[in-house]
Amino acid sequence: MDRVDLLRIFTRVVDCASFTRAADALGLPRSTVSTAVQDLELRVGTQLLYRTTRKVSPTHDGAAFYERCIRLISDFEETESLFRQGTVGPSGKLRVDVPGRIGRLIIAPAPPSFLARYPEIDIDLGVTDRAVNLFEDSVDCVLRVGLANISTLVARPIGILSLINVASPEYLAAYGLPMTPHDLEAHFAVNYASPSGGRAAAWVWVESNQPRTVPMRGRVTVNSAEAYIACCLAGLGLIQIPAYDVKGHLRVYPRSLGFLAKLSDHQSDGRPA
Repeated sequence: MDRVDLLRIFTRVVDCASFTRAADALGLPRSTVSTAVQDLELRVGTQLLYRTTRKVSPTHDGAAFYERCIRLISDFEETESLFRQGTVGPSGKLRVDVPGRIGRLIIAPAPPSFLARYPEIDIDLGVTDRAVNLFEDSVDCVLRVGLANISTLVARPIGILSLINVASPEYLAAYGLPMTPHDLEAHFAVNYASPSGGRAAAWVWVESNQPRTVPMRGRVTVNSAEAYIACCLAGLGLIQIPAYDVKGHLRVYPRSLGFLAKLSDHQSDGRPA
């Protein structure tokens, strides 16, 4: 194993804070990763990592060495590609994590055109609704709905999801159709509590160009989009959800869900996606 490979392995172990996660990210046996770090420590003549049963972290020397390694690897890769610019496009494995229904309904149908445009890139697509640690989980980028609440990460908005308010015909037959926010006091909602936050989300609408919120009564609380929609279809209450999530139900069964027209069209605030 050449020296640059040793540096790459060492930096990935530091990023992942784990030999096992680093090995998974690099596609190598854990023993190979551990041996590579030991060889590197022998070469430089100092201990680079603290090792415990729960976590791996750099020593003082290891942290300083890590910064040098990052620069060396970057310089090496830039030099290596110096004479290939213009002839070789992006390459490698891209690890992405997206929410469940966005992954299934929006992201999964898109890769064919992307892979045709970038034939040297492979995609490792994770579909989860949990919080992801980019370093420890060795993920290149994460797509989430709502406001970013981790100040150590760089986040960029890439789009807006409009919310739609819907109910089953059975529910509307029993409780009537709410036409104003005030009418919601006499209604029940299926409450949605995100897996990361745990609190039931209030309902939102726009009034005089300002977002307004109201907590909703609900006898059922769920933490997944599939259960949220299923409970609505079962007549357990109103739901407020990104429009694409129920587009199929509205298209196939145009009368199966009722619109609450005066409360629609607000930017998504982190509800199921």
